[in-house]
Amino acid sequence: MRVGEITGLRWCDVDFEAELINVNHTLVYYSKGKKNGLVYAANSPKTEAGKREIPMLPKVKEALLQEKRNQYELGISCMTEVDGYTDFIFVNRFGGVQNQGTLNKALRRIIRDCNYEILDKCKGKQEPVLLPKFSNHSLRHTFTIRMCEAGVNIKAMQEILGHADAETTMDIYAEVTTDLKRSELIDFEEYFRRKNITATI
Repeated sequence: MRVGEITGLRWCDVDFEAELINVNHTLVYYSKGKKNGLVYAANSPKTEAGKREIPMLPKVKEALLQEKRNQYELGISCMTEVDGYTDFIFVNRFGGVQNQGTLNKALRRIIRDCNYEILDKCKGKQEPVLLPKFSNHSLRHTFTIRMCEAGVNIKAMQEILGHADAETTMDIYAEVTTDLKRSELIDFEEYFRRKNITATI
């Protein structure tokens, strides 16, 4: 899902029984000028393809149920209404909705803390492998790549991602399959090396 689709997600958009997430709007955070500052608005998805049902993976279902339990235990509930929409899932401790900026800031803190922990454990013993800087949108791109690697049907990918046309999906698919082919050939070459066979192409 896109960040605006995630931040705009409500409990009523999630069908735990059918294990489906209904994407029917997006939450945007934008400037109304110097005097009015930043405000939220709920918009329809950019295209009809943006309106979609996404099958819930078991891990996603468990994560959402865990979030529901956590909010209940901590007494947190949505205190915000945006253009008639309320009961948002992802809220802060005051019941306010999230936005891309706050989520990316949180992600940067997580990356920083993980890298500090890695550096502490290495302490010059070995070259540390640190997390690079990335945004929330990178996670959507990574998930798309993992679907490609798993051989998910392109049409299914297009519908899950909410792409208006297959061209966008195909561009990502082509990029990933090129890397996969390169990787497969390296493995193939290693196979021949182990078998002491000369490959001729």
